[in-house]
Amino acid sequence: MRTNKPLTSPLLLLLFLLIKLIFQYAVLNPVYDLHRDEFLHLDLANHLSAGYLSVPPYTAVNSLVIKWLGNGIFWVHFFPALYGMLTMIIIWKMIDMLGGSWYAQTLAAAMFICSAMSRVNLLYQPNSFDILAWAAVCWCLLEYLHTSGGRWLLWMGVITGLGILNKYNIGFLVAGLLGALLLSSHRKIFKDKHLYIGGLIALAIAAPNLIWQVRYGFPVLHHMKELTETQLVNVDRMAFVADQFIFFIGGAFLMMAALVGLLFFRPFRPYRVFLLAYIIIILLYLYLRGKSYYSLGIYPVLIAFGCVYWERIFQGGWTKNLRLVWLALVIVPFALIVNAIFPVLTPDQIQQKARKFSALGLLRWEDGKDHELPQDFADMLGWRELAGLTLKAWQQIPADQQKNTLIIGDNYGHASAVNFYNLGKMPAAVCMDADYVFWFPQMDTIRYIIKIGRAPEKEVMPLIGKVTEIGSIKETLSREYGSAVYILSDLSPQVPQLLRKRVQQRQQDYRGLR
Repeated sequence: MRTNKPLTSPLLLLLFLLIKLIFQYAVLNPVYDLHRDEFLHLDLANHLSAGYLSVPPYTAVNSLVIKWLGNGIFWVHFFPALYGMLTMIIIWKMIDMLGGSWYAQTLAAAMFICSAMSRVNLLYQPNSFDILAWAAVCWCLLEYLHTSGGRWLLWMGVITGLGILNKYNIGFLVAGLLGALLLSSHRKIFKDKHLYIGGLIALAIAAPNLIWQVRYGFPVLHHMKELTETQLVNVDRMAFVADQFIFFIGGAFLMMAALVGLLFFRPFRPYRVFLLAYIIIILLYLYLRGKSYYSLGIYPVLIAFGCVYWERIFQGGWTKNLRLVWLALVIVPFALIVNAIFPVLTPDQIQQKARKFSALGLLRWEDGKDHELPQDFADMLGWRELAGLTLKAWQQIPADQQKNTLIIGDNYGHASAVNFYNLGKMPAAVCMDADYVFWFPQMDTIRYIIKIGRAPEKEVMPLIGKVTEIGSIKETLSREYGSAVYILSDLSPQVPQLLRKRVQQRQQDYRGLR
């Protein structure tokens, strides 16, 4: 089905890649800080390891590159945008393989940009590379089914291994594809030695992280348990299904076209395994109450099928004149709500349009309740202010006692934001949350504590001689509104011992030892 493309096709791709890159920067209002998760991921560069509680190690390596480039905001946003652009190239290649023309590629590029994919590509999180890895694995399988070339299975192994080092979510794709292949006419693939060599390659690439998990008692299981109890329990399965269509807004008809085409379109018959894999993956997420965006990685291949099939339906006669209509259906609905799904508006402007945001379900947080701002937006406010207060507190510590000062936040957002903004100005902050529980400094000579978050608990107040509040976040729409910075001084000699005990208990919790 592959065809030779005219010169305009790569030039057209380049145009869409530039549009994609510009768009990702244009929809971010500078009034917002980075997201709390972005601060955490960037801080991993300062603690290189084969594994972390929060993510596998690929993000740390990516963050190290950003650090080498100067840790600027431009580069923080560049990499998720880059992974989105690479995903677009893969979709472009899949359409080429399926015999689609420049129009199908244009439709696919518009659909990718005008969808939740661009929302994911906005933040520096593992999700953008995860979607890229899923798309690349599907492309390799598509090429294998088309050519029977064993090298594609080897490349699948390489990409799967890298995908595991980025986010374990790719395991759902592997399960879906293997299950679909086993149930399809392509089960003969299990007789191909390249499949098993590819599997060994994937394991070899992922081995450092897998060994780390074994060594530390599989902390990922504790993380998943915590995630299930605090977030996934609030997942509505019907909302999950609805989101699969909402992700693509006006382009949802092309997703339906992909499913119909894979079921009934004769040239797609050899590739029905992707339809079966899609069903298996969605059912797995529904059963486990996965978040709706976990499934986004399976859609690039469906975008390719949907756009090629739609082009075939409307390629002749008067129906060819409807091509602009289909593009408009993809772009116009997205344009009407772009200010709602991206942090384009200021917090005050969002409050003025609260009904629109509520109607779109954008004000619902992980706790299952509606709030004044979308959760991600509220998580992008107040951090710079908090870091400034922490630095002010540090400067008030006597110079000869700064080496005996512990800086501790209530959560990883506090610690990572302070470390980002105050890098090189003061020692690193820690917390009893996420990976920071393993990064505490020596605490034998603590004389001062800078506490970020809530005031000290009543039960420890007898151990603290003096509490000085430096200030608190004044941005009422920040998720961290009211978080304050305190200097704790005249500490009891019992404080270091108590802190060490709490740190050890927390470490044991994450390692599954308690």
